[in-house]
Amino acid sequence: MSSLLSPLNQAFVAGEKAASVDAAMIAKLTDMAGDFAVNLIIAVVILVATVFAARWVSGVTRRGLSRVRGFRHDQTVLSFAVQVVRVVVYIVGLIAVLQRLGVQTTSIIAVLGAASLAVGLALQGTLSNVAAGVLLLVLRPYKVGDVIDIGGVAGSVQRLDLFTTQMSNANNHKIVVPNAKVLGDVILNLSGQKTRRIEINFTVGYGEDLNAARAVLAGVAEAHEKVLDDPAPWTGVTGLLDSAVQITLHAWVKSDDWWQTQADLMQGGKEAIDAAGIEIPFPHQVAVPYGDEDVMPVVTVRTAEQKGERSSASADRSSATKGS
Repeated sequence: MSSLLSPLNQAFVAGEKAASVDAAMIAKLTDMAGDFAVNLIIAVVILVATVFAARWVSGVTRRGLSRVRGFRHDQTVLSFAVQVVRVVVYIVGLIAVLQRLGVQTTSIIAVLGAASLAVGLALQGTLSNVAAGVLLLVLRPYKVGDVIDIGGVAGSVQRLDLFTTQMSNANNHKIVVPNAKVLGDVILNLSGQKTRRIEINFTVGYGEDLNAARAVLAGVAEAHEKVLDDPAPWTGVTGLLDSAVQITLHAWVKSDDWWQTQADLMQGGKEAIDAAGIEIPFPHQVAVPYGDEDVMPVVTVRTAEQKGERSSASADRSSATKGS
């Protein structure tokens, strides 16, 4: 009988040991889950606090720089500095979240340090944009509000951040250019100076009085209220074309008045030339036959000067006939 109870006792003792192990494991897992839940809640709180802290610090930075005389009216520096501060706050908050979740940030930094070459090669375009953004902020070839032309694309600068330059053209299209491309291309700042010159080319016939045409165009420029007196408007013959003489008008205006004043002078110059009876010739074309002359006749367009000479010759012949 005792021989039968011995295996039962052993099985009972083994069951108690297994139950105690399972209970300890469950208790340990429960503690781990509780700790992870607490850490997760704290990490979420830190993340939310980081978002609000980034907004608050950005606002404080903007207000603080706005009080500095050198940065008060410079939106380029303000936006750039605010974005840098926001990124730094996010990085600090992300590190705190990882530490709270039990991630060893030191090991991550070590791995990133060991893989810095691969990361640098993979992000060389992004890093070059950041470096170019810093150089653009230091060199200051343009600022927010300037009208610039980069590689044939013109627009008003809306924002300069770490990676890109954002512009808006006359049609209100949003243009985003990487900073590396901006720094590596030709930058034409159309509003970087206080004044700007208008250049308009007019054409008149070869038989017209060139001095009179120049005086008419100069008078139009001098009468416009937006044209500056110094430097004074200038006109001159700048080209002898196939069927016309080119006269160029130069007028200086403030940069903000350039577009509308150019349109006004172009319209006013054309109307003044017409009112003065000065011819603005159109291009003349001659059809040259190819092959059989009967298929394509020759058409000759006479200029106003030739028409005038023919009229004079006809008048001379009429006078000679009457005299005889």
